[in-house]
Amino acid sequence: MTDRIPRIAFQGERGAFSEEAAVKLLGEDIELVPRATFDALYSSISEGLADFIIAPIENTLAGSVHRSYDLLLECGLQIKREIVRPIAHYLMGIPGSSLESITLVESHPIALAQCERFFAEHPWIRRVATEDTAGSVRDIMQAGDPTQGAIAGRRAAQVYRATVLLDNLQDHYDNFTRFLLLSTDATIPEGADKLSIVVRLAHKPGTLHDALGVFAWRDLNLLKIESRPIPGCPFQYRFYLDIHASVVDPRTIGALAEIRNFADEVTILGCYPQAPPLEAEVRSKSKEAGANQ
Repeated sequence: MTDRIPRIAFQGERGAFSEEAAVKLLGEDIELVPRATFDALYSSISEGLADFIIAPIENTLAGSVHRSYDLLLECGLQIKREIVRPIAHYLMGIPGSSLESITLVESHPIALAQCERFFAEHPWIRRVATEDTAGSVRDIMQAGDPTQGAIAGRRAAQVYRATVLLDNLQDHYDNFTRFLLLSTDATIPEGADKLSIVVRLAHKPGTLHDALGVFAWRDLNLLKIESRPIPGCPFQYRFYLDIHASVVDPRTIGALAEIRNFADEVTILGCYPQAPPLEAEVRSKSKEAGANQ
């Protein structure tokens, strides 16, 4: 046994939305390990740099994070928990800057695209796409130029001591990201009621219909289906399924046994506690954001 605090790897720089999700899920008593890319993130545990990783898997506006889906299967890690977090964008500058002084704003392309109304209302501000929201805040703070701003989450302002010039720039308040906590531990967490699997189906007519039917007729709710192409097999796909189910439920055991009749491969990614689609805190923050506009 060890008293070492858990090391949590996330993609991006300090202050990223993934870092905020890790702290919300596990508390402040963790060691945060920033990783530059998704590939680096998913190799963090195998390289001995982290005990867990937290990864975004889908956003309500931008859709699925495809690279995360692909690496989720390749890495062999298990999903332990999930969390849904609101994504609120803030305009930041160096201390002493103001909205009037800003002529250039940096951020990740998705963050910039989610703030179209702000740029339409401030046409003199030029947008610059960068690799990371929080990294953009770090960069403008290092530059020390009052004409440069960045769009990121509030935690980035705290980490880099930037000045928040405007809050809740996002065009839509139903902007949420679902994050997964992954580890090598294959034990089933207490309260696990959500199952994620990947299936590679036989390439025959009706196979997908038959495969999904094993859950439907057992009254197991299919929450999401995501298809991803199989490298080296043009126009063939693996299907990622999220099901409201527990692996200890006899219905689930029967469904997993039957689906193998239609699938060439079945991989269990994890059985874990399902996060509410929109937590109470998420709803209240969304309403607060709307009131502040």
